[in-house]
Amino acid sequence: MQKLLVVDDDESIRNMVRMRLSQGYEVIDTGNPVQALELALHHKPSAILLDLMMPGCSGFELCQSFRNLSYTSRIPIFVLSGESAAKYRGYVSSLGACGFFEKPIDFAQLKSRLATEIQTARIERRSQVRILMKLVLKIKGADQAGKSFEQLVTTDNVSAGGFLCTLPFDLPETASLQVFLSAGAQDRYVGRVRPVRREHADTPWQRYGFQFVERNAEWILQQ
Repeated sequence: MQKLLVVDDDESIRNMVRMRLSQGYEVIDTGNPVQALELALHHKPSAILLDLMMPGCSGFELCQSFRNLSYTSRIPIFVLSGESAAKYRGYVSSLGACGFFEKPIDFAQLKSRLATEIQTARIERRSQVRILMKLVLKIKGADQAGKSFEQLVTTDNVSAGGFLCTLPFDLPETASLQVFLSAGAQDRYVGRVRPVRREHADTPWQRYGFQFVERNAEWILQQ
């Protein structure tokens, strides 16, 4: 049975999540955010459900820590919070969270998103090895409305075949974007990519998974 790690200082929320999700998952929970990293490393959960406002260590800090550690960087993170989604969804997305659910939680939607994200993560792990490597890229292309853009982005999740990053644009499924390694005064063209995965379609900042359709020897990983 796949494992979920629930990090929330509200015991009633943890009990409710356990009750509603225990038929499909083994639920591990803690009200101590400092203990969360230890539990994640020990149990290797398939997904993490994370509150934002907790004493000692906020969900923002934890989300970033999970993304920065190689052993937890690929685990899907869902924020469960009483805070406004409109206020924080874009920010937690930039930290690496793949979903934001306001309390009271819509468990039907949460179950659907969990199943989708866990399956996607498993497929990606099998298909390509990703590594944590911070790169600054310049991406050129056109958005859904056909408006041209040129955007600097940072990614810390790369593979030989693609990368993850966040863009403030809505891209068409057929988009073909130019990618450059941006280092100092000179940009180096590395190839063209297409979007193969998008998260948070209803937020100003979109987190995309990109796959190369054309790549040269300038890309940092070749195999």
